[in-house]
Amino acid sequence: MDHINLIRNTLKPHLHWHGARLNFLALFLIALFRVKTVNLSHIATAFSNHAQIDSNYKRLQRFIHDFDFDYFHFARFITELIVIPQPWVLSLDRTEWKFGSHTFNILTLGIIHQGVAFPVLWWMLDKKGNSNTPERIDLIKDFVEVFADKKIAYLTADREFVGEDWLKYLLSQPMIGFRIRIRVNHCLSNGKHSLASGIVFAHLKVGQIELIKKRKKIWGYWVYVGATRLKDNSLLIVISEEYEKNLLNDYGKRWGIETLFGIFKTRGFNLEDTHIQDSERLSRLFALLTIALCWAYKTGEWLSKHKQITIKKHGRKSQSTFRYGFDYIRRIVLNLHQFKKEFLHSLHFLSCT
Repeated sequence: MDHINLIRNTLKPHLHWHGARLNFLALFLIALFRVKTVNLSHIATAFSNHAQIDSNYKRLQRFIHDFDFDYFHFARFITELIVIPQPWVLSLDRTEWKFGSHTFNILTLGIIHQGVAFPVLWWMLDKKGNSNTPERIDLIKDFVEVFADKKIAYLTADREFVGEDWLKYLLSQPMIGFRIRIRVNHCLSNGKHSLASGIVFAHLKVGQIELIKKRKKIWGYWVYVGATRLKDNSLLIVISEEYEKNLLNDYGKRWGIETLFGIFKTRGFNLEDTHIQDSERLSRLFALLTIALCWAYKTGEWLSKHKQITIKKHGRKSQSTFRYGFDYIRRIVLNLHQFKKEFLHSLHFLSCT
């Protein structure tokens, strides 16, 4: 049980939870890395204690059900755990999946760092399909309230996150610029004539880029627009509040949130295995996974400095930084009696110091 106490003592100065909750978190993290799934039945079997599996399962249920969670404090904790240079690049997106007749739908705002979005705020959408403008605005307002002292480069978002009221709100926020993709049927105007954006950029060939230096009007507001034609022959069209030569590359950083969802699902913690259907309980689980993500990623960063990840012939890494750290921690927690020294060192990556 020493390893549980060590994790608890490492996290206590930063989370300010009482002892029983910190003990639970330590047990949860060790079990999660062991079983690689958020299925509570599986996690209960991997708890490092002498309790019966049924008792562990009930303890998991109580925590997920009853814990009064301060999400704003937690958001601050994540940015202290993963030190991300400012100005920050934000990414907004949803992840959705089904379990039986129930649809899980999580609107997530993350900060991009080295190709991964680290989630700081999220909303559980009790519905299918897209978020609406009030939901997005409320999420951004919460972010501004928590991080009013931080510098933001811009917000990235895909074609779901468009519309007149949404654009009006973003333009009213001097703290946050934006790089947002629009659809080919969205109309651009010079003030007199209007054309679908797909027609405006129809002449582009694959790989060709065009940035329009004069602003265009969309949904009644003036923005800058750039586009390129992708390898699949589709158009990538992006709007921004400012003229930026790297507009399309900036937008490309949005992919970090897709990487996050992959880590939380099939490439890491198998979030889709959860049978939890209550939105608040699922939100608490999402928070616990975020801590595990940070631990694995920071560990992977350290490992890659000492032994770089192999580059394959196609030029891509053989594994991600997250996976490097994830596998390393998993090996340790599956063999704690053999890797005591390594475990002690790994705790450093759960600390904000």
